[in-house]
Amino acid sequence: MPSPHSLALTEDQAILARTALAFSTERLPLARVRKLREPADGLGYSREIWSEMAKLGWTGIPFAEVDGGADLGLAEVVLVTEALGRCLAPEPFVPSIMLAGQALAVAGNERQRESALKPLVAGDKIVALALLERGSRHDLRHVTTRADKSSAGYRITGSKAQVSAGYKADAFIVPARTSGEPDDPAGITLVYVPADSPGLGVTRQHLIDGRNAAIVELRGVEVSESAVLGTVGGGGEVLDAVVDRATVALCGEMLGAMSEAFDRTLAYLKERTQFGVAIGSFQALKHRAARMFVEIQLARSAVMAAARAMDQNLPYGRALVSAAKARCSDAHIHVANEAVQMHGGIGMTDEHDIGLFMKHARATEMTFGDAAFHRNRFATLGGF
Repeated sequence: MPSPHSLALTEDQAILARTALAFSTERLPLARVRKLREPADGLGYSREIWSEMAKLGWTGIPFAEVDGGADLGLAEVVLVTEALGRCLAPEPFVPSIMLAGQALAVAGNERQRESALKPLVAGDKIVALALLERGSRHDLRHVTTRADKSSAGYRITGSKAQVSAGYKADAFIVPARTSGEPDDPAGITLVYVPADSPGLGVTRQHLIDGRNAAIVELRGVEVSESAVLGTVGGGGEVLDAVVDRATVALCGEMLGAMSEAFDRTLAYLKERTQFGVAIGSFQALKHRAARMFVEIQLARSAVMAAARAMDQNLPYGRALVSAAKARCSDAHIHVANEAVQMHGGIGMTDEHDIGLFMKHARATEMTFGDAAFHRNRFATLGGF
């Protein structure tokens, strides 16, 4: 297994990276993002493309073979998410595979893995993790949704916001409090809730980058005790582990998006002329482009190190996750801003594709914690 400090891909990883990039280039043109975001009640992504990704084996990369997966790691996951990020693919790889899927893999019982995880890996089912509540501000332990004991098992009452891939999902994994106060670190239980459960309401949300998201209302939803993932009250630890892994996958997507924005900007600097010469020949723009390049390479190093450290369960893995997310959040915003500005007036129009990368940067910067949150977390994990 490669060292977490190595930047070299293995032969198999290089093949996966080339395959993912070739598929994304051929099948996922950026123009389709506009078409998918237009319908007010649309899914926001393509089920057909999602099925193709499953057939390629991407949806099974991080799962055990017994669950239909390939038994690989985050080092391979980020190669796929980087390729998807380059074309801003809205398919729910991070929310359904790396959040809900990982929760099922880590804490699901045999029946849950058979009925939910295997269909998810096969591309036949979308499961969403209803992670956030209003006012949580990146705090996974801020849970006000309640799961109270009932004759059937548990009665769940509460509301979740910005549930990624939640609109028209087949099922939800809901963190609910079975004991304690809203911000207590313990007392959180994960519950599997089918989308057709009585009392469950799902409303489409429209995010700045057009991705699928929803508000999920639980009005006395009844579930059996067998719907619990893992142990009662032990859901907080599962969320910590799952969100860390999903954060690395998201960083791969951010890396791909900022790399594509940079490449498009570099091409524009070479073709746009002023005063009879390409604007890329201007020294000031050269310096700015050079900084964009450096920021992307620093982000790439941080993402690769975090992925490999987590795969090897190294003690400083969680700190490297925060280092990667802080680095990617800052770099993605910087590169997107510079890309739009270097394109000039056309960069500010919705008709030009470069603006889509800025919207994606704004959305992903805040997902799973922004740069300030992760710098603080990095320091805390280091004992400061």
